[in-house]
Amino acid sequence: MSEQYKSRVYTDRPDYADLDAPEKFQAILGIIMTHLRQHPRAICSYSGGADSDIMIDLIETAREIVPSLPPVKYVFFNTGLEMKATKDHVKATAEKYGVEIEEVRPKVGIVQAVREHGVPFVSKIMSSGLEGWQKKGIPLSIADEYAQAEDKATKRLELSERFPKCESIINFLCCCNSAGEPRPNIQLVINSSKYMREFISENPPDFRISAKCCDYCKKQVAHEVQKDYEMIITGERRDEGGMRSVPRKDNTALCFTETSDGQYRFRPLYYVTDKDKEWYKERFEIRYSDAYEVYGLTRTGCCGCPISYKAVDDLELIRPHEPNVVKAAWNIFGKSYEYRKKYNDYKDARMREEKKRRANIEGQMDFFDLLEGKS
Repeated sequence: MSEQYKSRVYTDRPDYADLDAPEKFQAILGIIMTHLRQHPRAICSYSGGADSDIMIDLIETAREIVPSLPPVKYVFFNTGLEMKATKDHVKATAEKYGVEIEEVRPKVGIVQAVREHGVPFVSKIMSSGLEGWQKKGIPLSIADEYAQAEDKATKRLELSERFPKCESIINFLCCCNSAGEPRPNIQLVINSSKYMREFISENPPDFRISAKCCDYCKKQVAHEVQKDYEMIITGERRDEGGMRSVPRKDNTALCFTETSDGQYRFRPLYYVTDKDKEWYKERFEIRYSDAYEVYGLTRTGCCGCPISYKAVDDLELIRPHEPNVVKAAWNIFGKSYEYRKKYNDYKDARMREEKKRRANIEGQMDFFDLLEGKS
């Protein structure tokens, strides 16, 4: 049996990552105290979500235990499409802990960003890859050329010469790296979503795809606000999956990072599991926003963002309480919702066909085995 590969997220994780919840959170409190002492000019992104609620409680508990610890600057980034439940909860949380949570809005709102660049679809990686494919007009058929080529390195070089300055798009479509080596199972390629290339080939999108709205409404405004601080604190957790569960170039444990510009990024909850969160919420009586406690959402993030596979279902949970925000989300992201449903239906049909074909092949093999047994 071949050895199972495990990323540095698993092999380099700290000892406290495997502790039970009480001991794990005790360790995290100590880590927070240490980093706040060492890097007193700290800013923390507070979203009003469940992870942020656990994080601010830990930070303020650490400051209560050690009164000499410096205060943390808290910021809430309002994209312009936020639930009232979230905005109300941000205010209530600030009052609960006696802190200020500054609300910051982007210069380019979500409506303008989507109108100028496109709508997110499936994931940020998928959106970026498809945005490049749409802009450059590279035919999807290059993936077939690459797959059929015996010398894949030579074919990859030829594609690079045929489509200059399109390295990442070629890799995305052909599921390879720039050296021509196949990379079919990583998140950076189109096949990270099953049958996606076939679906798009048969059902080309009639709208522009892009995740630039995230850049304009969150990343750029966050960079501007955070640039003068020594340490940036966020509530990322490995259990969220996606790119948050992948090791980064400048970090192994993914809890504390020194960036190239001299800032530090601190993710105190990185190894906190969903089960750990449940324990902490019950033990310290943390109340999440009405989006969780009343509406029934399991996570919030950007309201209605099509990157969430549950976006449409979640909007239906929100609708009885905040119909206007649901209407706004459909006006902004509706094309992506509809296209994703079409993709999901296509994928399900292909998977049923594949399952049926495998069953037929296995049935034929059983029949021939039976005949051989009689001879």
